[in-house]
Amino acid sequence: MNSSLLDKMWFVIKYMFSSYITLELFVFCLLLFILLILNLKRKNIFINIGFFAIFIGLFLGVFLSYGDYVSYSFRSLFKYIMRYIYFPSTIVYFFIILFISIMIIVTIFSKKMTKFKKIFNYIFFVGIYFLFLLFVTLSASNGIELSDMKQLYTNNTILSLVQISNFLLLIWFIYTMFYKLFLYYKKKFD
Repeated sequence: MNSSLLDKMWFVIKYMFSSYITLELFVFCLLLFILLILNLKRKNIFINIGFFAIFIGLFLGVFLSYGDYVSYSFRSLFKYIMRYIYFPSTIVYFFIILFISIMIIVTIFSKKMTKFKKIFNYIFFVGIYFLFLLFVTLSASNGIELSDMKQLYTNNTILSLVQISNFLLLIWFIYTMFYKLFLYYKKKFD
């Protein structure tokens, strides 16, 4: 569809007011939004629990009503993840390194992070950087263009460097999620 952003917004607005059901959904979402904003000051726990139940109910409704769609979505997600694990993209790898660069700067300047977490981050981030530098050096020494996927996939060492970097990032991510959960529950129950 060759429409401008304004045209697309106009199509959505026309659809929102085209029938009673779409108008009701708009009013329902608007009321939810207003109540959430009003509850910011009141901080009523019953209203928060009610909203939690509403959103879980809506999600479960979609989950149960459109099971094939949900199943297809999860299969596609896992297929994409597996494809990336076995055939990593240098574009995604570049953005991973960009993310690591931002996270190492955050780690360096963070005053809230514990010493252990900083050391843990440094180990993984420097390790991933080292593997990235090996990747770039090996590509340059072999005359491989970083945008030429065929050459990259035929070199097992380059492919292994990218895959090990991804594995290290996954370990860091899983540990960080559990660490955040631990801190949350420690703060809540202490």
